[in-house]
Amino acid sequence: MNIDKIFKLAKGYFGRSKNCKSLARERVEKGLEYNYVSRRLKKRDFRAQWIQRINAGTRQHGLNYSDFMRGLISSDCQINRKILSELAVTEPFSFKALTVQAKDQLSKLHFKTYIPKEDIINPTPQVKAGIETPTLKQK
Repeated sequence: MNIDKIFKLAKGYFGRSKNCKSLARERVEKGLEYNYVSRRLKKRDFRAQWIQRINAGTRQHGLNYSDFMRGLISSDCQINRKILSELAVTEPFSFKALTVQAKDQLSKLHFKTYIPKEDIINPTPQVKAGIETPTLKQK
């Protein structure tokens, strides 16, 4: 690697790592290794986040993640996990239609789905009318 390119990449480093040729080369190479690894870890982290969102959405409708995905795959649904997670967060009615489709497909396969009632979350929170909002005290 050209020394000018190394110093350009080492700009902003602390101490002699930005001025000294050998230290700058070591720091830049190590930084490039960290970038390489982090690009792969980012993909893993995003996929885990998508799966968590899908699991939270499916549990609201009485399914768990693995049963939901089994039902969708067996019904030849081609929606990927990224889009499913976005639907779970932003479009609850569309996501509910997908869970109904997965449940129907699982029932056709004679597959029982079971989630204890304490794990099922009510998707529409109950809002009580007549609750007063707190007001600031006047001086």
